[in-house]
Amino acid sequence: MRDITTSKEKLLKKIRQALLEKRDNPYPNLETLPMYPPAPEDLDLMFAEEFSAVQGQFAFCEDEVDFIAVLLELAEKRSWRKIYCWEPALQEVLNRYEYPFFETDKDFTQAEVGITLCEALVARNGSIMVSSGQLAGRRLSIYPEVHIVLAYTSQLVPDLKDGFALIKKKYNGNIPSMISNITGPSRTADIEKTLVLGAHGPKELLVFLLEG
Repeated sequence: MRDITTSKEKLLKKIRQALLEKRDNPYPNLETLPMYPPAPEDLDLMFAEEFSAVQGQFAFCEDEVDFIAVLLELAEKRSWRKIYCWEPALQEVLNRYEYPFFETDKDFTQAEVGITLCEALVARNGSIMVSSGQLAGRRLSIYPEVHIVLAYTSQLVPDLKDGFALIKKKYNGNIPSMISNITGPSRTADIEKTLVLGAHGPKELLVFLLEG
């Protein structure tokens, strides 16, 4: 007699049999295994490599004087005039060396450069974590064509989960309403599959890393 069992019925029969048979889990510790290999000790080098791979510009500064010197050189070379900074801790650094900037949002539609701090630098994927808890707010890292971030080595973390842990500790569990992960300059390839930088935000992203 010819077997008229369909392929679907055969497949369902195999599934039923597999469900009835008890077998040992071949991967009992799968959920507890780390997703990535251990991160190296030199997180600054790892971040610099990954950040550069996504068209970010990275510089390690020996101290604040070095940071201001590089900033002055860039501003002169690029003819930057509308530079904005809204975070008091960062304003204190700039004021200490008499570096000119806008501390309010006056003429913000003409902003060329936004200078901010960050919550963390994620070495694994070269990302910058920012949040609405920062006094730079939501606009300063998005609107100007150039976004400059001043960060410290204490903010370097291996992975995203470590960045979230740093934020949770900083805000004592009161997580900011917005946490954003910036990986390189704004980009899109929606138009004819051609990659365009700066389509929805800054065209350039620079990170200056200081010891501390």
